Formats: sequence, C-alpha cells, structure tokens
Amino acid sequence: MLIIPAIDMRGGRCVRLFQGDYARETVYGDNPAEQAVKWMNDGAEIIHLVDLDGAKAGHPVNVEPIRRICESVNIPCEIGGGIRTEQDAELLFNAGVSRVILGTVACENPEIAKRFIEKFGPEKVVVGIDAKDGRVAVRGWIETSKVDALELAVKMTELGVKRIIFTDIATDGAFTGPSLKPTAALCRLVPDCKIIASGGVSAAEDAAKLSALKLPNLEGVIVGKALYDGRTTYRELVEAAARG
Repeated sequence: MLIIPAIDMRGGRCVRLFQGDYARETVYGDNPAEQAVKWMNDGAEIIHLVDLDGAKAGHPVNVEPIRRICESVNIPCEIGGGIRTEQDAELLFNAGVSRVILGTVACENPEIAKRFIEKFGPEKVVVGIDAKDGRVAVRGWIETSKVDALELAVKMTELGVKRIIFTDIATDGAFTGPSLKPTAALCRLVPDCKIIASGGVSAAEDAAKLSALKLPNLEGVIVGKALYDGRTTYRELVEAAARG
C-alpha cells in the first residue's frame, strides 16, 4: 500500500485546511517545491497536489508553483482542484503533472469524466469522491450535493474510471483515524477500480489498520497534516503499512 504525501497550495504556499474550511488554514511553508523534494528524498513514489485556490475558483490557479514542483522532483505528481475542462487538464499536463483529479465536474456531469478518459487515457485521469455524511461534497467542499458517494463510484467505473480517491471529510485533518468501514465498502463495491483513501491518518498505526483490511484494490493512502505536524514520519507510515 502506497503512502502518498499531500501538498495543498493556496496563494503559492504550502497550507492545510481543517475539514476543507478556508477560514481554518495553517501555513507550513512558502516553498511547496522544497517540500516536494523532501517527500521524494524520504522515499515517496508519488505526490498528491491540491490547488485550493483552483477548487474555489473553478479553474487551475497555482500553475507556476505546480510547474516548479514537477521540475524539482523525478517522481509522478497528481493534481486536483478546479479542473473542469480538457484545456485545464492540458495546462496541467504541460506543467508536468502525471495525472489529474476530477471532483466537482465528475459529480455534476459524469459524461465529462468519460470524455477525459477517452482523450487522455484511464491512467491519467482520477476521480476524487469527497463524502460528507455519505453525500458528495463539491466546489472545494463548500457545497454538499444530493449525490450518493457510493452510487457515484459505481457510475464512474461504468464510464471507464480505473482509480478513485475517496475522502471522508469528517476525518480530514481531525486525527480521528481513517474511515475504515466506508473505505472497505467502497473497495468491495468496485473491485476492479483502484482506491486511494484520504483523511484521518494521525499515526503510523492508522496505516497499519488500513493495510490490515487486506483489500486488493486499496492502492494507497494520502497523508497530510499528520506528517506536517510531526505526529509520524513517512518511514514510520511505510513500515506500519508493511506490517498491516
């Protein structure tokens, strides 16, 4: 199971929000590229990037910081936040990212996800499903839709999606542990789709718990605040996942 460090960007800086609340921001540094190099040197195989300004604006905003990150590391980077059109995706691919994450647009217009996959291929397109009480949250988690998260996952796989990032918003940055039951339910519901869990990891033991689920399509877990706050290290997480 991969341990995937996250870099969330707002105003070109490396930040974290508490449960997606833009008013509850912690700044961790002014140079996201430096942070990316640190994660690479720690052993990360891929880095998860989030353009928080983009998620709110509905189009990519932190393109230059993203470009600098991709130029600074020799591992793949994935990016989410504000990607609505094929032109948005092309802009980010040209900046150096390896795959783009569709969130709001996949929920509100699933056929667009299908078009992205037809154009760029299933390995370059990921769908992010962010759930709040079982419903899909959109526009940087500012709004909650009426769409059921599990139903959307099934719909996405029917359209050719091969990888989903699943976030339970209630656990994000809260250090309450990952949502094991919802994650397991999703993995079993779409066994042919790779699932990446996100949210809630507060210690190395949480990675072990996810790994212990023994779900063959659980590809990895995204970790942010626990790493930045020094609650655990990348190496501890990797070792715990191997134990699980």
